[in-house]
Amino acid sequence: MRLLSVLSLSILVAISAAAEGPIERLSGALRFETISHQNPTDFDPEPFSELHRYLEAAFPKTHATLERERVADYSLLFTWRGSDPSLAPILLTSHFDVVPVIPGTEERWSQPPFGGVVADGYLWGRGALDDKVGVLATLEAVEALLTSGFAPERTVYLAFGHDEELGGDVGAAGITELLESRGVRLWFSLDEGMAIVSGIAGLEKPVAMIGVAEKGFLTLRLTATADGGHSSVPTPDGAIPRLARAVARLDETPLPTRMGSVANAMFDALGPHLPGIQGFVISQRWALGGVLESILSETPSMNAMIRTTTAITIVEGGVKANVLPTSATATVNFRVVPGDTVAGVVEAVREIIDDPEIEIEIEEGREASKVASDSGEAWEAIRAAVESTAPGVIVAPALVLGGTDSKHYGRIADDSYRFTPFRLGEDDLGRVHGTDERLAVEDYPNIIGFYESLIQGASGTTR
Repeated sequence: MRLLSVLSLSILVAISAAAEGPIERLSGALRFETISHQNPTDFDPEPFSELHRYLEAAFPKTHATLERERVADYSLLFTWRGSDPSLAPILLTSHFDVVPVIPGTEERWSQPPFGGVVADGYLWGRGALDDKVGVLATLEAVEALLTSGFAPERTVYLAFGHDEELGGDVGAAGITELLESRGVRLWFSLDEGMAIVSGIAGLEKPVAMIGVAEKGFLTLRLTATADGGHSSVPTPDGAIPRLARAVARLDETPLPTRMGSVANAMFDALGPHLPGIQGFVISQRWALGGVLESILSETPSMNAMIRTTTAITIVEGGVKANVLPTSATATVNFRVVPGDTVAGVVEAVREIIDDPEIEIEIEEGREASKVASDSGEAWEAIRAAVESTAPGVIVAPALVLGGTDSKHYGRIADDSYRFTPFRLGEDDLGRVHGTDERLAVEDYPNIIGFYESLIQGASGTTR
């Protein structure tokens, strides 16, 4: 009985939204609480199934024309067959799942986080930026192109994962394995990751930051051990003091900068638009590299673009005020820049700590992605789609500091890009995964237009 009522509700919501327009359809999608919880036992599958049914009712032409497959139960793969099978296909990908709202912060939201409310010129809710906007905008574009009679020459895949916020190791990984088993090799893939950002380095124009790579990920667990005992007789080599010295050395010794291909390509694109001393230093960075690196290192976001970062995130030790602990541990997270390796970072940590009594254990490690080309036909197709829907913006390659599903899809793609064309102001950056996530209503038609333009430009214009 509940399934019937849920089915009726999701279809009714979709029909209602379809009668109004794109922003209403996105609003409806935000109401499904497709949350990726860190604890797997908290996973609720029903909102994902409800969202599937909602999308089927909201985008009937897409579901009637494209092949749809469920992968790992809750991720979706759509195939839009092209007329020329000799052309390598493209993949457009986003994800359904969202991060939880931190318990106790719900009242800080201007609108309910799963209400999908349109107010004050914005659509509010979890997924408005990360990343149901990508799912719905892509489907809106495909539905519009089908209505216009468009048929691609090049096959277009749409992949929507259900566990990106947990690493995509089931959804995106499963889709990748399925396509790989069929011998699919992609011309390029386009995922989330970067956006059109205002206020960068004092630039007057907004910048469309196209992610051409993403950082790797390394988590180390450091453990110091000691004999323990009573606190009235402390020893000079206690577990906590030894661990504290190791952690302090790591915190005080940043890893070297890597002004590699991504950073240099970004500065090549931004440099001509930067005013005054900033533009001069960047244009002369080959001679003034040390000065530039010093300046960039002072800003956390830019520092993260040019080096593997070190973050001490968890420290544990001791159980009672009058007991010397026998062990103390620290968890340290590194985001690995292209040019560094996981093994190289571990070795650097050993050298910096310089204490063989500290045990170093790798909890999780993943290398940085390969770097996609910032020239050539695939790049130019994305650039052209940006410029057709956001005229006047600067287009620049960039490094994605977090992780995306492209770490999986990149395995079967010649080039993997990371970009969703929504606009972010300086006060919007904290809304992704934060409180009051929102999308400007006036921005949404341009986002849909971007995907329409990209599909047409990259897959042919046969009618």
